Amino acid sequence: MATIDFQVQIALLDDHPLFRQGMRYILQTLPYVEEVLETGEFADLLSYCRIRVPDLLLLDLQMPGLDGPEVAKQLLAEFPDLKIIVLSMFSADKYITQMLKLGVRSYLPKDADQEHLCQAIQDVLTIGHHVTPPISRALMRELQQPTRHTTKMLDVVQLTPREHEVLRLICEGHTAGEIAEQLFLSRRTVEGHRQRILEKTNTPNAAGLAMYASRNGLLNT
Repeated sequence: MATIDFQVQIALLDDHPLFRQGMRYILQTLPYVEEVLETGEFADLLSYCRIRVPDLLLLDLQMPGLDGPEVAKQLLAEFPDLKIIVLSMFSADKYITQMLKLGVRSYLPKDADQEHLCQAIQDVLTIGHHVTPPISRALMRELQQPTRHTTKMLDVVQLTPREHEVLRLICEGHTAGEIAEQLFLSRRTVEGHRQRILEKTNTPNAAGLAMYASRNGLLNT
């Protein structure tokens, strides 16, 4: 488990006060959490973000009068660096892939245990994403669906041989540290390659990158 040696602010948007209180209790036990903001109102969260963008948002997918995808879309359009983990009772592939395409960093069931939640938070804060078996299965099923249009082979992006190696390992779910060890590179160099690949492919995170790479044949290059 990666170590977090900095203090963070975490926000929680959920319409159930009891759930929010329980989450606040859990989050405040984490040594790197400086402050927890919890609210059931999107307007309150938006106002807060315009003063100070939290390091991480835990977002309920469906709330009365609020549409989770639209909330994520609005927030990420205005605050593109905001890291979001969705917490939901809905586990269908369409919900998972929709939110990942919008740029959220992970998708967890609301009945996840405390250890899993804390691992996901640490992963998102340190490596930018947290991939679970349901996410992997949803992405694979999405990629296996026939597309309406044949994607034009990429003059879209040009990757160097090293970037192709890093891309393949990212899509296999390896962390920056693991990739660095396998390719005999420094972690900083790997993170630099990862950032350039994300910029070239215009994808928000590793999940989006995996979908893009598979759809466009990058893993076969």
